[in-house]
Amino acid sequence: MSTPVTQNPTAQNVNSLLLKLNDADPDIRYMSLNDLYATLSAGHHNFLLNDLHTCSKTVDGLLKTLDDQNGEVQNSAIKCLGPLVTKANPEILAPLVEKLSHLTTKNAIDSSISATALRTVVISFPRPIPGLPRSKAVQDAYSAVSKVLIPRLVGYVVLPQGKPQPSARRGMLVADSHKGVDSDAIDVLVEVVRCFGSMLQDAEIRALQKAVMSILENDRTGSVVKKKAVTAISILAVYLTDGLLSAFVSQLIESFRNPHISLIKRRLLVTMIGSLARSISRRFGPYLKTLAPFVLSVVSKKELDDQIEDTEESGESDPQLEEVREAALVTLEALLSTCSSEMRAYTEEVINAALRYLKYDPNITSEEDDEEMGGTQTEQDDENAESDSNADEEEDFEEEAGFSDDDDMSWKVRRCAAKLLYTLISTRGSGDLLDDGTLYEQVGPVLVACFTEREENVRLEILATMNFLVRKTGEGTVIPSAGTIDESYTSSLMNPPHSRKRRRGGSDASMFDTQASMSLSAGIVSPVAPPIPASGPRASLAKLTGPIVRAVAKLVKGGSTPTKLAGIALIKDIVAVQHGGLSEYLNQIVDPLLDAVKSSAVSNSQSSATTVSGTGSATGSNLRIEALVLVSSLAETHASSVLQPYLSKLVPVLVSAVRDRFYKVSGEALSAVEQLVKVITPPRLSTAEQQHQVLMSKLYDVIIDRITATDADLEVRQRAIHALGVLLARTSGPDGSKLISSSKRQLALDALNDRLKNEITRLAAVRAIDTVAALASDPKDFSAAWVRGVAMELGAQLRKADRSLRGASLAALKNLVVNPAGRANLDDKIIREIVNVLLPLLNTNDLHLLGPALVVMANLVQGNASKVVDSKLDSAICQIILVPLSGAVLDALLILVRSIGEQGAGEDLMQGLLKHVGVNGDPACVGKVIGTLLVYGRSTVGVKIDDFASELQTAQDDQRKCLALSVLGESGLRLGSVSPLQPELFISHFTSKSDQVPLTAAIALGRAAAGNVGRFLPVILANMDRNGSSQYLLLHSVKEMLQHARQATKELAPHSGQIWSKLLVTSQAEDNRAIGAECIGRLTVIDPKTYLPMLQTYLNDKNGRVRGMVIQSIRYTLADTDESYDDYLRPILTSVLTVILNDKDLENRRLALTTLNSATHNKPDLILPQLSHLLPLVMNESNVKPELVREVQMGPFKHKVDDGLEIRKSAYETLHSLMETAFSRINIIEFYDRVIAGLEDEHDIRVLCNLMLTKLIVLDPEETVRRLDPIAERFRSTLSFRPKDNAVKQEVEKAQEAAKGVLRVTVILSESFPTAAGAAVGGMNQTWRSYWEWVKKDYGAQLKAIEEEDREQTSRAEQG
Repeated sequence: MSTPVTQNPTAQNVNSLLLKLNDADPDIRYMSLNDLYATLSAGHHNFLLNDLHTCSKTVDGLLKTLDDQNGEVQNSAIKCLGPLVTKANPEILAPLVEKLSHLTTKNAIDSSISATALRTVVISFPRPIPGLPRSKAVQDAYSAVSKVLIPRLVGYVVLPQGKPQPSARRGMLVADSHKGVDSDAIDVLVEVVRCFGSMLQDAEIRALQKAVMSILENDRTGSVVKKKAVTAISILAVYLTDGLLSAFVSQLIESFRNPHISLIKRRLLVTMIGSLARSISRRFGPYLKTLAPFVLSVVSKKELDDQIEDTEESGESDPQLEEVREAALVTLEALLSTCSSEMRAYTEEVINAALRYLKYDPNITSEEDDEEMGGTQTEQDDENAESDSNADEEEDFEEEAGFSDDDDMSWKVRRCAAKLLYTLISTRGSGDLLDDGTLYEQVGPVLVACFTEREENVRLEILATMNFLVRKTGEGTVIPSAGTIDESYTSSLMNPPHSRKRRRGGSDASMFDTQASMSLSAGIVSPVAPPIPASGPRASLAKLTGPIVRAVAKLVKGGSTPTKLAGIALIKDIVAVQHGGLSEYLNQIVDPLLDAVKSSAVSNSQSSATTVSGTGSATGSNLRIEALVLVSSLAETHASSVLQPYLSKLVPVLVSAVRDRFYKVSGEALSAVEQLVKVITPPRLSTAEQQHQVLMSKLYDVIIDRITATDADLEVRQRAIHALGVLLARTSGPDGSKLISSSKRQLALDALNDRLKNEITRLAAVRAIDTVAALASDPKDFSAAWVRGVAMELGAQLRKADRSLRGASLAALKNLVVNPAGRANLDDKIIREIVNVLLPLLNTNDLHLLGPALVVMANLVQGNASKVVDSKLDSAICQIILVPLSGAVLDALLILVRSIGEQGAGEDLMQGLLKHVGVNGDPACVGKVIGTLLVYGRSTVGVKIDDFASELQTAQDDQRKCLALSVLGESGLRLGSVSPLQPELFISHFTSKSDQVPLTAAIALGRAAAGNVGRFLPVILANMDRNGSSQYLLLHSVKEMLQHARQATKELAPHSGQIWSKLLVTSQAEDNRAIGAECIGRLTVIDPKTYLPMLQTYLNDKNGRVRGMVIQSIRYTLADTDESYDDYLRPILTSVLTVILNDKDLENRRLALTTLNSATHNKPDLILPQLSHLLPLVMNESNVKPELVREVQMGPFKHKVDDGLEIRKSAYETLHSLMETAFSRINIIEFYDRVIAGLEDEHDIRVLCNLMLTKLIVLDPEETVRRLDPIAERFRSTLSFRPKDNAVKQEVEKAQEAAKGVLRVTVILSESFPTAAGAAVGGMNQTWRSYWEWVKKDYGAQLKAIEEEDREQTSRAEQG
């Protein structure tokens, strides 16, 4: 039993344990070593520093136990070396390394003990940290490595120390005549370079490089050792000087040019190029101009022809040729992924090589290959059967001939060719090669032709490559599916909107008009495939769809389970990208697809091989699930008329799948059933026939069966409930009722009501009822008793703690009340009950519930004011308005207030607003509420508009004046031409000395003018000639008028020219530029046909302010306009942005960037087609420009001012927006370069780049892994920065915030790529690994705090 470790151990404790290492019992030796490890780890860092005797005894004891017969004792001894070298006297480090390097084991079987111990020691040594001074401990550790270990590795003294050195024994890296090279010694070298590479001198690097190269050039060296040696070379290359690297490359070139080079040597050189490219891509890239042709020559047509000719003469092929080709293709893949820019010059050669060896199969003659190639593109449907039989015969022939892949390694070459094409698409599929048609014209047809590949691993890789090309085609252009809308409908109503920007004029529709949303989600609108463009990737995909479907149909008919899965996934992605597109090919795919759905349980017992894409196991159940998903997608994206011939086949298969015992199959089948319900119900299906009634009856029965089945899985029941809701909603009204009897409808409604009372299925039932209530078109669709019972139950759910349930229940109740078909079945008692459960929601604690609750109340008030409006409701409204409101919630409140006023029940509310709210609330919000109630309540509210006009004239308090002005402005807007108000009433308050009254008066004037343009506008225009503050205020009035005068465009038309002229003049003043540009933009929206061309003419104006006004005005039009405006803007937007982005005025270029940013968010369809012209301009503005940096004298100090900082911020903000909306069209190499550069820019830009990094982890993980080293360098620099001692508080806080941001991104990167922090592979991620170890050591507490904070945030998000 081990002894407890002393809290502060001493040398005496160590000595007592060393005595036990000689015990005959291996268990005692093992436990003593464990205690020794704990003692060394717990001891103070210098508790053995001055005790050289104890250190020496410890070393001797550990060396002896390293030769122990017991393997566990050896492992424990190795583990003790780590803490020993960090606590021991530096004088023993060199002797320790010397003894370990000469250690020969007599009793142990494992011959790698010495190398393993050396690696442990080297890894445990204090190591240099870039950017920080090297401590004495680091210098001592390097001294031991340099003086002892490196000479032991290479076999001679590299750096003479001035006195004669003892002759070194044979180097560990030198080949032994009997045993060859010790591969473990290479592992030691790798650790030496990885830990101390930055301290190694040129002579040491040259010596190590020479030793490794001698291993590679030794013909007796085994393949495993050579592989390790290549890794060592790639790690050494990181620390090669430019001269050494150049000399090394020259050596490679000379080796390639050797006419007598062997195949093994050639493969080794090719592999080395790929490894170097991964390790030092930036430094190695320039050499590819010379080296790439050597790699390409291996896979050239000439060499293939020569090999075929030699094979025909000799009758056999050299298997080493296949290995060389495989190595060349792997290296080309590495070059494409790491040195993409340098490899652009060889694009054509790479494509030709990949295609050449994708078809390469020495066991099939080239004539057969050509026939297959031609057949893929030209075969007709009537030839399918013949092609199938020929393929089957060929397979049978191969089997009968006893063909074995053991004798043929060409499949590896074909697989590497497919992977090379995948990488090509990955690096070049976001721009030129996809847009110019290269990928579809050259690569696509060959990929389809190779679907018949006989080797499954290769076939899966080919399918994955084709699938990737299809997905690249659809990036940024995929239309949201109805299914997606369906699932997120309720949550989208109740949760915060994705954009925080308020869209004027859109709030009502988005919050209250659920009919449009529900009609889309329930599939009322028959899907129409978007038109195929005349050219471009989608047009190319459409042309290739036919051959793809034909080829995949064959695979799904007779392929293995993984192949079927890959084929179905490919078709599914084609449907998603084209939003349909298979109307002409359904006859080929439906039958194989249904066969896959009907796959018996026997297939589940087949091998669950992992698919190439790594998405999961290729089992029979997964195949059925994917097939059902595709059936659902077909039904969702194709017109009912197209699907009509296949309904009789689809329904029975789906009904059977719904009853499957596996819950995932059953659940996915129910989703497909839901889509079929939409297909066979009006209005997608114009007339209901007898066969549709029969099909609907089958679907209805199986849905009800799954809802009521007690043995059904919860997920299955929830999906069945959702499907039933869609079925009832789609069969509402006279046309739909022909498909389902009234008795079945009532039974289904009762089933929903019953599920509503069950806690487990309640949320699903609420959402189903929401769908039914939103689309009901006839009060007879459900009984009054059902409506009342459901309304009561929904109201009860509003008291529950579950927020998602409360939100869904409120949405369902809103649709039940808003829909006249539902509201007609509510009686007085139920209305009163609903009001009682809604009143607690009428507060500002949860604005997302407040809006719908106000809408429900507004609908209940209509015709039931006496039962709804009381002192409690009035008090609730008064409390709500005390908080400043905006957007949809304010619009909902105004709807309720209007309803109360129209019903003549607003007198008490008006008194409450005047007495209890008044100036206590925001005058703008309170004024809108009072003004709305005043107009629609008319004489019933107890006050008149004249009372507020009098209040305005007599009030001494600014707040009261502002409130009166807001009330009068709102009243003027809503009264329109009958308003008694005059412009002078508002203009007279422009000269007030108050800070608030003039602006409030200007806004009120604009709102009143929107209601009566003829009276107010001439006065406003006449006064705009004044200079000073009046002009600025009148611009606000014009803005407000234009914003609310869309319904009065006819009245504005006679004055529009005069408005335009006035705005052009007044917007030139510095204070008026922003508001003037907004006014011009809003006027442009009203008449784009006239004013957009006029704006374009001002682009050539000599006045920079005028040019800036143009771009600023266009920016204000982007958020609130519809497609009719887009038709006028589309032809000019790109040219306007291009002109201003090239403007000489810095501020104008910044405005152009903000405009492009806004367009990216609001109108991406106008920007994306021309992004290739705009993106280089944005990239250019993200560069630091020295000419914009100037020095400013501030007292005795000089301070640098960067005039280009703001425009760089705008450029990075625009890049961030483009990354979210158009990532597939961005050159990721150039984009990542800018992100990396931004990590060492000013604080605000670094913060934004950190955010972009976290998104790039998901968007492009492969490129992120390749960039980990430069990221680590920038992060280390940020963390190493220390503010000066006299720095102000803001600078200290900024540095702390920057460090915390870097650590947070570091944690995310580490969690996303855990293997990157492991052993460096091929020299990649060495800097990142070193950085991660440093961060864990020096910032461990901060990392733990960040991880804990992230976990808490995730937990809160899941609960909320």
